[in-house]
Amino acid sequence: MVNHQQPGDINAARARIVVVTGGTDGMGRAVVLGRADRGDQVLAVGSHPAKGDRLLAAAEATDLGDRVRFLAADLSTIKGTEKVLEYVAAEYETIDALVLAANRQSPKRIETSDGFESTFALYYLSRYLLGHGLMPTLVAGTRRSVIVNIAGVGLTSGRIHWDDLQLRDRYRTITAQLQAGRANDLLGVAMAAQYGQQVPYVLYHPGFTRSGDSAMEQINPLTRALIKTIARVAARPVEKAIMPVHDFIEAPPTQPLTAIDRGKPVPLDLKTLDPDAARRLADVTACLINDGSRPTT
Repeated sequence: MVNHQQPGDINAARARIVVVTGGTDGMGRAVVLGRADRGDQVLAVGSHPAKGDRLLAAAEATDLGDRVRFLAADLSTIKGTEKVLEYVAAEYETIDALVLAANRQSPKRIETSDGFESTFALYYLSRYLLGHGLMPTLVAGTRRSVIVNIAGVGLTSGRIHWDDLQLRDRYRTITAQLQAGRANDLLGVAMAAQYGQQVPYVLYHPGFTRSGDSAMEQINPLTRALIKTIARVAARPVEKAIMPVHDFIEAPPTQPLTAIDRGKPVPLDLKTLDPDAARRLADVTACLINDGSRPTT
């Protein structure tokens, strides 16, 4: 499902083109509507058409309907991610920002049609594919563009399970989330080393945020209710959590890699940002994709 809204009467010199994954829920949705309110053209990517319809209705209700498009795509699959790459290539000569926010937790191990563990596929692999795949469009414009990866940089818990990347033997919800978080840390390091002089890469950890339901929709209802109760008291409002994202889009950093954990810069020599590990993961990921076979790690 694609909504083909045409640009409205916007100052083209000011308006940016922004692609947001996880764009129908939580922080992703807030970024979409916030950028549209600032005059940008925004493509929101999400897996649920009904949520896309609600996003478009919200945009229409605030006279932003001509600035928001929605593309339904399952980013947990390579085919779904390629759908986004093909759509962006066909519809835009250039984009100014890619915001990566899609994530979903699962209490049980789910294997995608490509043979990947679903958290690994959605939270990490789709971000790898989109960052590399959209790079030609990101570098095509005259304005400096940026990639913002919303994950858990600054945290040091969790690790890459090199001998079992697909967590066949040790799957737990938190194990999968932490591994994908650490993989995103290394993705940022590798992308910045390869492309950062042209397109800076931002790793951003917003902290505990009153976000949407998509990341928790498969969690036990009692646990989900407890998390929501705690969030009402302790979590940051979405609007506050995404303010740095707007800043990164409007003024992309000059350095290749920026890492921010809840408002504080993360030292780039942190053990979870190890360049050797980043190169290793990049090589392993390329092999997983290019082999054309089900993963064995």
